[in-house]
Amino acid sequence: MLLSKLTSKAQTVIPREIRAQLDLKPGDVVRYRHTDAGIVIDKLPPANDDDALSAFSEWTSGADDEAWADL
Repeated sequence: MLLSKLTSKAQTVIPREIRAQLDLKPGDVVRYRHTDAGIVIDKLPPANDDDALSAFSEWTSGADDEAWADL
């Protein structure tokens, strides 16, 4: 069992073993997801800062591509 303590600013340290398993490095972004089994923490792929539209990733489905193809 791995434990970490929450600070008064609601911060914690991700244990070394978990950082190693997720290959976490400084600057990486982690995501917290609530599932039926509990909370899941995973590493997000690096964002492409060159893509000005990367913030609108919810509009990247095939249906969206088809809808906007004629514009």
